[in-house]
Amino acid sequence: MSTYPNSTPMNQNRDRTGERLQKVLANAGMGSRRQIEGWIVEGRVEVNGVAAELGQRVNPSDVIYVDGKRIAKRLLEAPVREVIVYNKPEGELVTRKDPEGRHTVFERMPKLKHGRWIPVGRLDINSSGLLLLTTDGELANQLMHPSRQVEREYAVRVMGEVTEEQLKALTHGVELEDGPARFEEIVESGGEGINRWFHVVIMEGRQREVRRMWEAVGARVSRLKRVRYGSVILESALKVGRWRYLNEQEVNDLLTTMGHCVAKQRKSHQAKSPRGDQKGRKSTRSSQPHQARGQKKAGAGRNKETRKPSGGKTDTIWKGKQGGRRSR
Repeated sequence: MSTYPNSTPMNQNRDRTGERLQKVLANAGMGSRRQIEGWIVEGRVEVNGVAAELGQRVNPSDVIYVDGKRIAKRLLEAPVREVIVYNKPEGELVTRKDPEGRHTVFERMPKLKHGRWIPVGRLDINSSGLLLLTTDGELANQLMHPSRQVEREYAVRVMGEVTEEQLKALTHGVELEDGPARFEEIVESGGEGINRWFHVVIMEGRQREVRRMWEAVGARVSRLKRVRYGSVILESALKVGRWRYLNEQEVNDLLTTMGHCVAKQRKSHQAKSPRGDQKGRKSTRSSQPHQARGQKKAGAGRNKETRKPSGGKTDTIWKGKQGGRRSR
């Protein structure tokens, strides 16, 4: 972990130069600022061999330890903010190393001189679709935090019949072992035979939450694909197993979804590389083009409406707790 030469540890918290310790560690993807502040209070963080204090600032010459492990210098050097959108295939893990030797998403990511790729949320091994990764740990934590109310949209294939009562329950709220959960919006999207497709919108990302919610109403998910995260939509041009950098406007749009004032970012040397090279492994499963339903903010206080797209087929949309059904 960090390979800085030692510097004087005395009165570090009074040093007004450098960056706040919790910000430096958050940017390195160690955790959120609040989490790291908790670690500092618990005595889990040291600077130059001395227990860190809240509000302490650090410089590149300082040596930082978390739980006795030295943090690598390359992780602490502030990289240019990069954000990648990746079309994850089924069968890959969102983890850096797997003890069983299974493939991970990081095997496909471009190499970085400084920092590391930090996933914005996770998709389990049996789920596919849009995965955001960034070099900015603080941005990743903000995008994942429920208080930011960033929408995640999924295409879900459910086996068997789904009743109106089940859909009402899912939009009104179901009880899971880790607390209540509900979908902001459900759109019936057709299907064949025993399989029915739905698009669902949710504002948080607990572990296997979408699957567990359907299981809570007695339904079983046979396929799950994320098609949107905030303002970023998984376009059909981005094939399975491929990635691309978000451009400056796309990053700014993503910041705007969280209510951020947009500051101009320094351009990266990698910005000219538009798309990941799909060398090596190939996906064994093709992707159906389930596109996001759009970026309209889903709201509570409505129940069901119908929408007729250009093809003439009517979609049924379930929302909130009140209201009725209407056609578009």
